[in-house]
Amino acid sequence: MKNTIWLAAAVLLGGCFDSSDNNSANKSADAAQQTPSTTAQTVQPAEANLTYGTLIDISHDTSSNPVAYIPPQCYTDPVSDNGAHNPCYVCHTNSKRPNFLNDTDVQTTYTFPEPGVDNYWRNAFKDRRTEVSQISDEEILKYVREDNYQTDSGDIILAQKLAQPPKQWDRNDNGQWDGYVPDVYFNFDDEGFDTAPDGSLTGWRVFAYYPFPGTFMPTNGSTDDVMIRLPAAFRQNRKGEFDKEIYKLNLAIAESIAREKDVPFGPVDETQLGVDLNKDGVLSISSVIRYEWAPLQDRHMYYVGLAGELQKAGEVKAAARLLPVGTEFAHTVRYLDVTAEGTRMAKRMKEFRYGKKSFWQNYHQLRTIVDKEIKERHDFPERTKQVTGNAEQGLTVAHGWTYQGFIEDDAGQLRPQNYEETYFCAGCHGGMGASNDTIVSLERKFDHGTFRDGWYHWFDKDLSGVADPKREDGQGEYAFYLQNNPTGNEYRNNYEVLNKFFNADMTPKAEAFAQLQQDISVLLMPSAQRALELNKAYKVLVKEQTFAQGRDAILAPLPHMHEQVELDSDTGIEEILSYY
Repeated sequence: MKNTIWLAAAVLLGGCFDSSDNNSANKSADAAQQTPSTTAQTVQPAEANLTYGTLIDISHDTSSNPVAYIPPQCYTDPVSDNGAHNPCYVCHTNSKRPNFLNDTDVQTTYTFPEPGVDNYWRNAFKDRRTEVSQISDEEILKYVREDNYQTDSGDIILAQKLAQPPKQWDRNDNGQWDGYVPDVYFNFDDEGFDTAPDGSLTGWRVFAYYPFPGTFMPTNGSTDDVMIRLPAAFRQNRKGEFDKEIYKLNLAIAESIAREKDVPFGPVDETQLGVDLNKDGVLSISSVIRYEWAPLQDRHMYYVGLAGELQKAGEVKAAARLLPVGTEFAHTVRYLDVTAEGTRMAKRMKEFRYGKKSFWQNYHQLRTIVDKEIKERHDFPERTKQVTGNAEQGLTVAHGWTYQGFIEDDAGQLRPQNYEETYFCAGCHGGMGASNDTIVSLERKFDHGTFRDGWYHWFDKDLSGVADPKREDGQGEYAFYLQNNPTGNEYRNNYEVLNKFFNADMTPKAEAFAQLQQDISVLLMPSAQRALELNKAYKVLVKEQTFAQGRDAILAPLPHMHEQVELDSDTGIEEILSYY
């Protein structure tokens, strides 16, 4: 039986949002008028760089797009004159437990729910070249180099706004913001820990990782970064006191469990911790977190400090490829900056995305989620992905994670996403075979032995000189992606990548691939001209505030997009590939 796609790849929590309820395709025209309802309002800022754009009303839990969690990439026609490309495999693949989705059928078949036959991503068909041409290079560079996240004094702009939220953002009308308030200061020490203005650690730790192939490669329009934070108990010793070394150790243990691999660490004295980290059977000096998890053979892994005591008491749970309840991720999406040294991450944010593991789901429960979705897809093909929550508190998916997002407003600062814009996030965190506990970034973290063991921000070091990572079959990951997607994206419109790596007859350029083997930035970072054009195209989108119709930086109508698909029809892809 085919697995259901339901591309809930960004988060997945079961719930009550369903196309037969308040977002049916039959009501899309009305919802399109209601969902993004706005009220123009001028607010006197407390500081010169605290400004408001058009205020978006987030009180309506409706969506004009009943399948907003299925991203526009999935409506691409993969067939070209040179045969079928296959960008689908990086998301939809034979998965690893406890992700039981195994959604390889999506590579060969348009496995959508019935409301998904129409392509609602209308921005893919717009031509913005005239508007883009009216923005000068100097103007866009000045714009992307401005900080739209923090004030001149270092305070977080959005946090100040959410302290007294405008009425349009106060969904339950209780006078306060009940969702996540951004609290990352992007002031990282040489171990990647974020520091607040008062000198205290916020708990956030930034890490470097291999960008996910496709849209998330900077050559396709955006740079991004990721931070992780474990709950307070993981940052404390057994006395309940903050201990940075304990926290570093618990982060290493969490990484080992989530990635199923040994993590060098130390040396540390196991006798002081009461945990056999290297699994040698005695408490001694250890220099590695040894991965070993086989509960049926009574082989477990334990956290240290207060979290370890809570784990022994049954209050903290651990299992292979799963993170502890309360784990948080912060993820910013940014513009591209063009400097004398090359294309880099810009200061200005497009989005601030946030996820938190709200509750635990064991292996049996995670398998049941997939079994239920397969049955519902068969018995009720009109049903769409179900989530719970709202725009103020975030949307929760069945796997136990809650996701929330903030996006750039037409004044250039961040605002809360409305329901539909957040529903979009339920397409990549758990609803695809390639995710790990609904997350893809941690599994792609740079390993021990790299710069700062991978705990650093891109502002400290960019992607230059990073070698192409190896797949499990020994091939370079990005080289393999290019072999199956010569334009380096799903839309087949990145001709800069195509021309850099392939000849006119589509034979690979050996020199370019040899360079890629040693330096992935040759693929991932766009030229100055392309970076500027993509920045301008996105700025036009920000002015429109039409994110519900797509949030990609697109200059001209995409030539290989379906406006409509036939349910369960062939995509044209014949060979199923593996992400791993």
